[in-house]
Amino acid sequence: MSPNTGTARKKLTRVQAEGLGFAVLGIVLFSASLPLTKFALDGYDPLFTAFARPLIASLVAIPLMLSTKSLRLPRELIRPLIFTTLGAVFGWPILIALALQKSTSAHVAVIAAVMPLVTAIIALIKDKKRVSNQFWVASVLGTILLIVFALTRGGAKGANGTADILTILAVFASSYCYVEGAGLTKHMPGWKVISWIVIFGSPISLVGAIIVFAHTHTHYAFHPHALFGLLGIGFSSMYFGFFAWYRGLKDLGVTHGSQVQQLQAIMTLGWSAWLLHEHVSLGTVLSALGIVLCVLWAITTANSV
Repeated sequence: MSPNTGTARKKLTRVQAEGLGFAVLGIVLFSASLPLTKFALDGYDPLFTAFARPLIASLVAIPLMLSTKSLRLPRELIRPLIFTTLGAVFGWPILIALALQKSTSAHVAVIAAVMPLVTAIIALIKDKKRVSNQFWVASVLGTILLIVFALTRGGAKGANGTADILTILAVFASSYCYVEGAGLTKHMPGWKVISWIVIFGSPISLVGAIIVFAHTHTHYAFHPHALFGLLGIGFSSMYFGFFAWYRGLKDLGVTHGSQVQQLQAIMTLGWSAWLLHEHVSLGTVLSALGIVLCVLWAITTANSV
């Protein structure tokens, strides 16, 4: 088709292709969050795991920032960092933990499936950019496949009005922190962004963790795999995953890069099959292929005019 039709497309640039690779790596690390959280919940309270995540991440972030002499922050970046921290450290982890106390993970996954689309919309509003119609078709189709995928895995069960509202708020919190955090990578590398986020969130997280622990520790039972899960979500999901994710969003663009999130549910199944020995059906594999094709379709429209 000619450029006049509004659907002309160019190949991804080298930087965009590298961004895609980093975004996929980030989602691989994020996708392990659910099975690792299941491990952690065998020994710890849900809210305690939410507050502990940034504290565990800070064990790496603070020494890294000190060793690289990176503890100088321009005043104009403090405000966006605070908002990003609210979404990444408190919004998503706490709201999802509360939602999962009232509903099933499968039902929550149905609502959370709209996150890539919400992230793209927030990014477009913030940056005042336009994308091709093909991008919207691919993004919406991928979202629909994700919802159907979640429904077939029991997502229709466990409906709860309060849990649904909490999940919707969690989706907006996470999507916003992705967009705001990616914007900060214009001023500093992604690893510094997430390091500042966990440093900003650690004082409140420490107070929260102490309070929750004081009220719930009598119910804790030590299991090696629970500790492994807690450390995993702290180091992987809360910290190292964002190294790659923010780099990917910067290089590929938030709007298109966010669509890689659609792969997270599929990758989570892979981790669950390996770590939790969950069964993966042929229907699941076919759904996965459909979602992958939609993601690739959405991303290849990055240079459409």
